[in-house]
Amino acid sequence: MNAIRKHLIQPIVDLWSLIVGLKVTGKFFCDKQVTVHYPRKVVRNEDLLAYRGHVELTPNPKDPVKPKCIACGMCAMYCPSNCLTVVKPKPPKPTPEEQKAIEEAKARGEKPKEPKAPREPVSFTYDYTLCSLCATCVENCPAGALRFSNDIYLAGSSRKDFFYDLLARLKGQAEKATKAGGAAKPAAEPAAAKPAS
Repeated sequence: MNAIRKHLIQPIVDLWSLIVGLKVTGKFFCDKQVTVHYPRKVVRNEDLLAYRGHVELTPNPKDPVKPKCIACGMCAMYCPSNCLTVVKPKPPKPTPEEQKAIEEAKARGEKPKEPKAPREPVSFTYDYTLCSLCATCVENCPAGALRFSNDIYLAGSSRKDFFYDLLARLKGQAEKATKAGGAAKPAAEPAAAKPAS
């Protein structure tokens, strides 16, 4: 029985496996080509929407220079790679008049209203060399202040080139968008790159 299985049944099973593999290969062989032969061709901007590059801040709709970020630190807390650093601003020191009013309210037994820190980050840095692009920070941001960049033209000569100050990057994107006359968009469009004809 082993001889029959070894010499008759096993070759039929192996042949069937080969036919199934060739069917899959043949199906994709006849499909439209997906690979872009850069630099002869350039990826179209419509195709960049699905690309998940490094993390960047989402601009505030009212003021594109400022982020939607409320400096809660949830992104940095949930990041398994520890690649995000959010620095919250300190509350402003009360003026002498405000300090006197706070002390009087405390003396009366009331709970004084002390000045609160602004709800925007002082510093927001990102180390792309550590990021695993897991999207935990994007998913856990309560303000929706993080998104993935569509920047596919990313290159550097050292690791330092991949440490980003996301606030400065957002400001640069807003300035670039105002010069172009549109709303702030992710920096992904290569302006000079055109498909070769």
